[in-house]
Amino acid sequence: MELPPLGALRAFALVAETGSLTGAGARLNLTQPAISRRIRELEAALGVALVHRGANALRLTEEGARYAAALNQAFGDIAAATAALRGATPLRIRAYTTWALRWLIPRLPRFRALHPGQEVEVMTGTDPAVDFAREGLDAAIRTAPAAKPPARDAVRLQPVMVAPFAAKRGKLEGMSLLGSRVRPRDWAVWHEAAGLPPPAPPLLFESTTLAIQAAAEGLGAVICSPAFVAEEVRRRRLVRLSKAEAPTGDHYWLLLPPGSPTPRAAALRDWLLAEAAITPASDP
Repeated sequence: MELPPLGALRAFALVAETGSLTGAGARLNLTQPAISRRIRELEAALGVALVHRGANALRLTEEGARYAAALNQAFGDIAAATAALRGATPLRIRAYTTWALRWLIPRLPRFRALHPGQEVEVMTGTDPAVDFAREGLDAAIRTAPAAKPPARDAVRLQPVMVAPFAAKRGKLEGMSLLGSRVRPRDWAVWHEAAGLPPPAPPLLFESTTLAIQAAAEGLGAVICSPAFVAEEVRRRRLVRLSKAEAPTGDHYWLLLPPGSPTPRAAALRDWLLAEAAITPASDP
Protein backbone atom coordinates (compact mmCIF):
# COMPACT_ATOMS: atom_id res chain seq x y z
CA MET A 1 0.00 0.00 0.00
CA GLU A 2 1.37 3.40 -0.99
CA LEU A 3 1.92 5.73 1.98
CA PRO A 4 0.79 9.37 2.02
CA PRO A 5 3.51 12.03 1.51
CA LEU A 6 5.84 12.23 4.49
CA GLY A 7 5.56 16.05 4.61
CA ALA A 8 1.79 15.82 4.97
CA LEU A 9 2.10 13.18 7.71
CA ARG A 10 4.59 15.31 9.63
CA ALA A 11 2.44 18.42 9.27
CA PHE A 12 -0.61 16.61 10.61
CA ALA A 13 1.34 15.09 13.50
CA LEU A 14 2.58 18.54 14.51
CA VAL A 15 -0.89 20.07 14.20
CA ALA A 16 -2.12 17.38 16.57
CA GLU A 17 0.80 18.01 18.96
CA THR A 18 0.64 21.81 19.00
CA GLY A 19 -3.11 22.13 18.61
CA SER A 20 -2.86 24.71 15.84
CA LEU A 21 -1.82 25.31 12.25
CA THR A 22 0.33 28.21 13.43
CA GLY A 23 2.25 26.07 15.92
CA ALA A 24 2.91 23.38 13.32
CA GLY A 25 3.96 26.03 10.80
CA ALA A 26 6.48 27.51 13.24
CA ARG A 27 8.05 24.09 13.76
CA LEU A 28 8.31 23.39 10.03
CA ASN A 29 9.06 26.98 8.99
CA LEU A 30 5.94 27.00 6.82
CA THR A 31 3.00 29.37 6.60
CA GLN A 32 -0.39 28.54 8.09
CA PRO A 33 -1.99 28.15 4.62
CA ALA A 34 0.81 25.75 3.60
CA ILE A 35 0.12 23.56 6.64
CA SER A 36 -3.61 23.68 5.90
CA ARG A 37 -2.99 22.54 2.32
CA ARG A 38 -0.92 19.59 3.56
CA ILE A 39 -3.68 18.51 5.92
CA ARG A 40 -6.27 18.69 3.14
CA GLU A 41 -3.99 16.70 0.82
CA LEU A 42 -3.59 14.06 3.52
CA GLU A 43 -7.36 13.87 4.09
CA ALA A 44 -7.90 13.52 0.34
CA ALA A 45 -5.31 10.75 0.09
CA LEU A 46 -6.84 8.86 3.03
CA GLY A 47 -10.48 9.61 2.23
CA VAL A 48 -11.03 10.46 5.90
CA ALA A 49 -11.68 13.74 7.72
CA LEU A 50 -8.90 14.25 10.28
CA VAL A 51 -9.86 17.64 11.72
CA HIS A 52 -12.96 19.67 12.50
CA ARG A 53 -12.53 23.23 11.22
CA GLY A 54 -14.28 26.06 13.04
CA ALA A 55 -14.18 29.82 12.77
CA ASN A 56 -11.61 30.20 15.56
CA ALA A 57 -10.61 26.65 16.42
CA LEU A 58 -9.35 23.40 15.01
CA ARG A 59 -9.80 20.03 16.69
CA LEU A 60 -9.17 16.44 15.70
CA THR A 61 -11.90 14.07 14.64
CA GLU A 62 -12.06 10.71 16.40
CA GLU A 63 -10.25 9.10 13.48
CA GLY A 64 -7.74 11.94 13.43
CA ALA A 65 -6.92 11.51 17.13
CA ARG A 66 -6.25 7.78 16.65
CA TYR A 67 -4.14 8.43 13.57
CA ALA A 68 -2.16 11.19 15.32
CA ALA A 69 -1.34 8.88 18.24
CA ALA A 70 -0.03 6.24 15.86
CA LEU A 71 2.01 8.80 13.91
CA ASN A 72 3.48 10.25 17.10
CA GLN A 73 4.72 6.82 18.13
CA ALA A 74 6.04 6.13 14.63
CA PHE A 75 7.96 9.41 14.41
CA GLY A 76 9.35 8.80 17.90
CA ASP A 77 10.58 5.36 16.81
CA ILE A 78 12.21 6.88 13.73
CA ALA A 79 13.95 9.53 15.84
CA ALA A 80 15.21 6.96 18.34
CA ALA A 81 16.45 4.66 15.57
CA THR A 82 18.22 7.55 13.83
CA ALA A 83 19.95 8.60 17.04
CA ALA A 84 21.06 5.03 17.69
CA LEU A 85 22.37 4.72 14.12
CA ARG A 86 24.45 7.86 14.61
CA GLY A 87 25.81 6.50 17.86
CA ALA A 88 23.84 9.17 19.76
CA THR A 89 26.46 11.79 18.90
CA PRO A 90 25.71 14.87 21.02
CA LEU A 91 24.41 17.96 19.30
CA ARG A 92 26.97 20.57 20.34
CA ILE A 93 25.86 24.17 20.89
CA ARG A 94 28.02 27.12 21.94
CA ALA A 95 26.17 29.99 23.61
CA TYR A 96 26.58 32.83 26.06
CA THR A 97 26.67 31.61 29.66
CA THR A 98 23.60 33.46 30.92
CA TRP A 99 21.47 32.73 27.85
CA ALA A 100 22.44 29.07 28.05
CA LEU A 101 21.78 28.76 31.79
CA ARG A 102 18.65 30.85 32.04
CA TRP A 103 16.91 30.51 28.69
CA LEU A 104 18.14 27.47 26.77
CA ILE A 105 18.75 24.75 29.36
CA PRO A 106 15.38 25.12 31.16
CA ARG A 107 13.68 24.54 27.79
CA LEU A 108 15.86 21.65 26.57
CA PRO A 109 13.59 18.95 28.04
CA ARG A 110 11.02 20.01 25.45
CA PHE A 111 13.58 19.51 22.67
CA ARG A 112 14.51 16.10 24.07
CA ALA A 113 10.85 15.11 24.19
CA LEU A 114 10.53 15.93 20.49
CA HIS A 115 13.81 14.21 19.60
CA PRO A 116 14.22 11.18 21.88
CA GLY A 117 17.75 9.86 22.10
CA GLN A 118 19.36 13.06 20.82
CA GLU A 119 21.84 14.20 23.44
CA VAL A 120 22.67 17.90 23.62
CA GLU A 121 25.99 19.32 24.82
CA VAL A 122 26.03 23.01 25.69
CA MET A 123 29.30 24.90 25.71
CA THR A 124 29.70 28.53 26.76
CA GLY A 125 31.89 31.32 25.47
CA THR A 126 31.88 34.90 24.24
CA ASP A 127 34.44 34.66 21.44
CA PRO A 128 32.80 36.30 18.39
CA ALA A 129 34.70 34.00 16.03
CA VAL A 130 33.08 30.61 15.45
CA ASP A 131 35.08 27.77 13.88
CA PHE A 132 32.56 24.98 13.53
CA ALA A 133 35.06 22.38 12.30
CA ARG A 134 37.77 23.08 14.86
CA GLU A 135 35.36 23.32 17.79
CA GLY A 136 33.18 20.43 16.61
CA LEU A 137 30.04 22.59 16.82
CA ASP A 138 26.63 22.04 15.32
CA ALA A 139 25.35 25.51 16.23
CA ALA A 140 26.35 28.73 17.95
CA ILE A 141 24.47 31.67 19.46
CA ARG A 142 25.73 35.23 18.93
CA THR A 143 24.38 38.72 19.55
CA ALA A 144 24.53 41.43 16.92
CA PRO A 145 22.40 44.36 15.73
CA ALA A 146 19.34 43.56 13.64
CA ALA A 147 20.85 45.40 10.67
CA LYS A 148 24.23 43.68 10.97
CA PRO A 149 23.80 39.91 11.33
CA PRO A 150 26.96 38.05 12.36
CA ALA A 151 26.84 35.91 9.20
CA ARG A 152 25.02 36.01 5.88
CA ASP A 153 22.81 33.03 6.72
CA ALA A 154 22.41 33.77 10.45
CA VAL A 155 18.91 33.12 11.81
CA ARG A 156 17.44 35.88 13.99
CA LEU A 157 15.89 34.49 17.18
CA GLN A 158 15.06 37.21 19.72
CA PRO A 159 15.62 40.89 20.49
CA VAL A 160 17.81 41.64 23.50
CA MET A 161 15.55 43.54 25.92
CA VAL A 162 16.61 44.81 29.36
CA ALA A 163 14.98 46.06 32.56
CA PRO A 164 16.22 46.69 36.15
CA PHE A 165 15.77 44.25 39.06
CA ALA A 166 16.83 44.21 42.71
CA ALA A 167 16.26 42.20 45.88
CA LYS A 168 13.77 44.78 47.15
CA ARG A 169 11.97 47.84 45.89
CA GLY A 170 13.72 51.15 46.10
CA LYS A 171 15.02 54.09 44.11
CA LEU A 172 17.81 53.41 41.65
CA GLU A 173 19.58 56.56 42.78
CA GLY A 174 20.42 54.86 46.06
CA MET A 175 21.58 51.55 44.62
CA SER A 176 24.78 50.25 43.12
CA LEU A 177 24.27 49.41 39.45
CA LEU A 178 25.34 45.88 38.47
CA GLY A 179 26.02 44.64 34.97
CA SER A 180 28.12 42.43 32.75
CA ARG A 181 31.41 43.08 31.01
CA VAL A 182 29.90 41.41 27.96
CA ARG A 183 27.17 44.10 27.83
CA PRO A 184 28.67 47.16 29.57
CA ARG A 185 26.31 49.73 27.98
CA ASP A 186 22.96 48.22 28.94
CA TRP A 187 22.43 50.57 31.88
CA ALA A 188 23.11 53.62 29.68
CA VAL A 189 20.75 52.28 26.99
CA TRP A 190 17.99 51.68 29.55
CA HIS A 191 18.39 55.12 31.17
CA GLU A 192 18.15 56.82 27.78
CA ALA A 193 15.06 54.82 26.82
CA ALA A 194 13.45 55.62 30.18
CA GLY A 195 14.15 59.34 29.77
CA LEU A 196 16.60 59.44 32.67
CA PRO A 197 20.00 61.15 32.87
CA PRO A 198 23.09 59.04 32.19
CA PRO A 199 23.84 56.60 35.04
CA ALA A 200 26.92 56.33 37.19
CA PRO A 201 29.43 53.73 35.93
CA PRO A 202 28.09 50.28 36.86
CA LEU A 203 29.98 47.54 38.64
CA LEU A 204 30.65 44.99 35.90
CA PHE A 205 30.86 41.25 36.53
CA GLU A 206 32.30 38.56 34.29
CA SER A 207 28.79 37.49 33.27
CA THR A 208 25.20 38.60 33.72
CA THR A 209 24.60 35.44 35.76
CA LEU A 210 27.06 36.69 38.41
CA ALA A 211 25.47 40.14 38.38
CA ILE A 212 22.03 38.57 38.88
CA GLN A 213 23.31 36.58 41.85
CA ALA A 214 24.86 39.70 43.34
CA ALA A 215 21.54 41.54 42.99
CA ALA A 216 19.68 38.66 44.64
CA GLU A 217 22.09 38.94 47.57
CA GLY A 218 21.19 42.61 47.99
CA LEU A 219 24.33 44.14 46.51
CA GLY A 220 22.52 46.39 44.05
CA ALA A 221 20.29 46.52 40.98
CA VAL A 222 21.00 44.39 37.91
CA ILE A 223 20.10 45.22 34.31
CA CYS A 224 19.12 42.16 32.28
CA SER A 225 16.50 40.42 30.19
CA PRO A 226 13.30 39.83 32.19
CA ALA A 227 13.34 36.25 30.93
CA PHE A 228 16.62 35.60 32.72
CA VAL A 229 15.19 36.36 36.17
CA ALA A 230 11.65 35.00 35.75
CA GLU A 231 12.30 32.31 38.36
CA GLU A 232 13.85 34.76 40.85
CA VAL A 233 10.87 37.08 40.43
CA ARG A 234 8.44 34.18 40.88
CA ARG A 235 10.21 33.20 44.10
CA ARG A 236 10.36 36.85 45.17
CA ARG A 237 14.13 36.87 45.36
CA LEU A 238 14.10 39.79 42.93
CA VAL A 239 11.56 42.49 42.10
CA ARG A 240 11.27 44.57 38.97
CA LEU A 241 12.09 48.21 39.66
CA SER A 242 10.41 49.72 36.61
CA LYS A 243 7.86 48.78 33.99
CA ALA A 244 10.12 50.38 31.39
CA GLU A 245 11.80 47.78 29.22
CA ALA A 246 14.38 48.90 26.68
CA PRO A 247 15.41 47.32 23.38
CA THR A 248 19.19 47.32 23.18
CA GLY A 249 19.26 47.17 19.39
CA ASP A 250 20.89 43.74 19.52
CA HIS A 251 19.33 40.39 18.71
CA TYR A 252 20.23 36.81 19.49
CA TRP A 253 21.26 35.00 16.31
CA LEU A 254 21.63 31.31 15.52
CA LEU A 255 24.65 30.35 13.44
CA LEU A 256 24.91 26.99 11.68
CA PRO A 257 27.83 25.50 9.73
CA PRO A 258 28.05 26.71 6.10
CA GLY A 259 26.03 24.81 3.53
CA SER A 260 22.84 22.84 3.95
CA PRO A 261 22.13 22.13 7.63
CA THR A 262 22.22 18.56 8.87
CA PRO A 263 18.84 17.11 9.89
CA ARG A 264 19.63 17.55 13.58
CA ALA A 265 20.85 21.12 13.11
CA ALA A 266 17.70 21.90 11.14
CA ALA A 267 15.63 20.34 13.93
CA LEU A 268 17.39 22.58 16.47
CA ARG A 269 16.80 25.65 14.30
CA ASP A 270 13.09 24.90 13.90
CA TRP A 271 12.69 24.23 17.62
CA LEU A 272 14.53 27.41 18.67
CA LEU A 273 12.39 29.52 16.34
CA ALA A 274 9.24 27.96 17.76
CA GLU A 275 10.40 28.48 21.36
CA ALA A 276 11.44 32.06 20.66
CA ALA A 277 8.00 32.74 19.19
CA ILE A 278 6.23 31.24 22.19
CA THR A 279 8.53 32.48 24.96
CA PRO A 280 10.48 35.55 23.78
CA ALA A 281 13.58 36.91 25.46
CA SER A 282 11.45 39.46 27.32
CA ASP A 283 9.11 37.08 29.16
CA PRO A 284 6.76 39.02 31.50
